[in-house]
Amino acid sequence: MAAPKLVRRMSFDKLQVFSGNANLDLACAICRHLGQPLGEAEVKAFSDGEIHVQIKENVRGADVFVVQPTCTPVDRHLMELLLMIDALKRASADRITAVLPYYGYARQDRKDKPRVPISAKLVASLLETAGANRILALDLHAAPIQGFFDIPVDHLFATPVMIDYWQNAGLDNLTVVSPDAGGVERARSFAKRLNAPLAIIDKRREVANVAEIMHIIGDVYGRNCLIIDDIIDTAGTLVKATEALLTHGAKSVSACATHAVLSGPAVARIDHSGLREVVLSDSIPLRDDAKASPKIRTLSVASLLARAIESIHEETSVSTLFV
Repeated sequence: MAAPKLVRRMSFDKLQVFSGNANLDLACAICRHLGQPLGEAEVKAFSDGEIHVQIKENVRGADVFVVQPTCTPVDRHLMELLLMIDALKRASADRITAVLPYYGYARQDRKDKPRVPISAKLVASLLETAGANRILALDLHAAPIQGFFDIPVDHLFATPVMIDYWQNAGLDNLTVVSPDAGGVERARSFAKRLNAPLAIIDKRREVANVAEIMHIIGDVYGRNCLIIDDIIDTAGTLVKATEALLTHGAKSVSACATHAVLSGPAVARIDHSGLREVVLSDSIPLRDDAKASPKIRTLSVASLLARAIESIHEETSVSTLFV
């Protein structure tokens, strides 16, 4: 009778966190919450644009987390992440977790026109091929993106951070608003936590980044409205939604979103709109004009991500982070 095969249980006593150049401030804040320094790595570009990566610390047998939102410039930051994962794999890291506070290409998650790629799936395949053993993501644009991976995915939400803020914001007669039908589940979760009614804006988008507001489902007259979304990109949808709510008699309109993409004229649109306040997370570093905006406030998700990293490292449940 053959002897039973011994299975080595992975031991993750050595936790290390590294970061590319996408959001060093967030990575450093995460490390402060974890009580350890950010791992030393050289990530730079040659004069021809090629990216050079060198891990400056011994990672053999380590449980490594790479913090890198794939935000603007998306392709460069994605390539940095892939090369860092490959370098860590070749340096014999025991387990590599890609921490994606923002998942670029997430909005291209299906074939909605003939002959287009499913870019979110391609990015998932690239991360796996590079050598990622698991993914830690924050507020994916579409939850089914988790299914694009054949490795474990921990999908967190910034909701606990945002709820704490709005519960103490002092807004009475609050109505939570979904800016489109696709965001109803997210807005309903907010409304339930804030004990507020829900309204929905029905819109039709004819071309990318241009939205036409159609009509509002729900009572917003005389109410303080809070628009909930996952991403604010050009802010066109947000501003039109604000105009529609005010036209229908809303007392005030505020907004809350996780990812501050804020491309093109987004900040100027927000500043010149009827919005009272826009609250965002630091999953993506803010542009300078956004930092100077009197209407934009940032809340940190560093503590949330640090607690998730600690739970993954210690192999305990992350479900407590959803309450």
